[in-house]
Amino acid sequence: MKVLIVGAGPAGSTAAYYLAQAGMDVTVLEKTAFPREKVCGDGLTPRAVREIQKLGLPHEASEGWRRNKGLRLKAGGRTVEVPWPELSDFPQYGLIRTRLGFDESLARHAQSAGAVVLERHSVNAAVTDDAGRVVGATAALLDDAGKKTGETRTFDADVVLAADGNSTRTAVSLGLHKRDDRPLGVAYRTYFTSPRHEDDWMEGWLELPDKHGNPLPGYGWVFGVGDGTANVGLGILNSSKEFGKLDYRQVLRDWTAGMPAEWGFTPENQVGEIRGAALPMGFNRTPHYSPGMLLLGDAGGMVSPFNGEGISYAMESARFAAEFIERAAGANSRLAADHALASYSGYIRGQWGSHFTLGRVFAQLIGKPQIMKLALRTGMPVPVLMRFVVRMMANLTDTGGKAFEDRVIALLEKLVPATSNQGRTAANEQQSPSIVSVKK
Repeated sequence: MKVLIVGAGPAGSTAAYYLAQAGMDVTVLEKTAFPREKVCGDGLTPRAVREIQKLGLPHEASEGWRRNKGLRLKAGGRTVEVPWPELSDFPQYGLIRTRLGFDESLARHAQSAGAVVLERHSVNAAVTDDAGRVVGATAALLDDAGKKTGETRTFDADVVLAADGNSTRTAVSLGLHKRDDRPLGVAYRTYFTSPRHEDDWMEGWLELPDKHGNPLPGYGWVFGVGDGTANVGLGILNSSKEFGKLDYRQVLRDWTAGMPAEWGFTPENQVGEIRGAALPMGFNRTPHYSPGMLLLGDAGGMVSPFNGEGISYAMESARFAAEFIERAAGANSRLAADHALASYSGYIRGQWGSHFTLGRVFAQLIGKPQIMKLALRTGMPVPVLMRFVVRMMANLTDTGGKAFEDRVIALLEKLVPATSNQGRTAANEQQSPSIVSVKK
């Protein structure tokens, strides 16, 4: 089976590795050239580390991977350190790794398995046959400066994986637009030269004070990268009334201006510009399967509304997609192969649908300052409650686990309907798709 993957981020490269390992003809189209930056906190929870381990991707400290013990949470003048839980299904450590190095490591890992990775290929549309089935994609070739050369190429495939992130031109060309009934967040971050670069904890600020101590909307993080710098950033959800109305770069400046001077989070120590990106949450683009095409990671809105984590879900969706494609490749008819591919969507919903539903409720609640303040006053002084909250937000439970936290989280997920990932809103149905059609 011939597979075309659009995007060489965590989702695309992970899928490419597994499929190439299975002996399939795999081509990955990446619009940029490695190494390249991505806006991210650079933090990997044990859920993401598990996927790295499954891939067999080396992640030694000598190569820029920094382990951490857990989360340090700050709010209301209190600080609580919550170690990563000891579980059977997950490792007991997280990682910090800049996307500059992480994404390239994944892409090269896929190449080592036999995948072809073509850089500077910017996909602009999916290609369909007369029946509307996706059978490939067209890409504009870019020069070393990232400018279009005027040359385009069309790639054909039996299956196309859209792993091209939040903006996913591949999916948009089929009329698959963002859903406005799902959460959306934005994140902004920069780096500072700082003595905190060797911090063993991923630090989350649940309240953001400005330089005068006044509250700012959103949440923040300080993650020590280990290379002399710390990644400092903030996120805000569209459930906040301030969403879309603020200069988030200035919010970040105001927050860091109030931090202790010895941390070094000053303009003089800033490394690189402040950059921002959208966080597509809770399956905000559907359906995840269209004939001939699957959506992976951010392209399908697979970012947790609880904590803005997307890398683990991107890599997991890629692993699942590879499994369904392998089943399709072994089918004895086109109908059976399509049935195998279509099952991917329901499987994804079964894995995370209920968790994302709870996350959507959570996102609505924390968008109300009064509720957020009450929750923090109640929860921060109770360590056992904060440990439960961390496990819930990071989606860290053992399958069939008998621990109290496992049973409570499993019960909560049974009590809510799973977020749908198979239909489109009426507004989306009315959008005019832009599709390149070929005869086959």
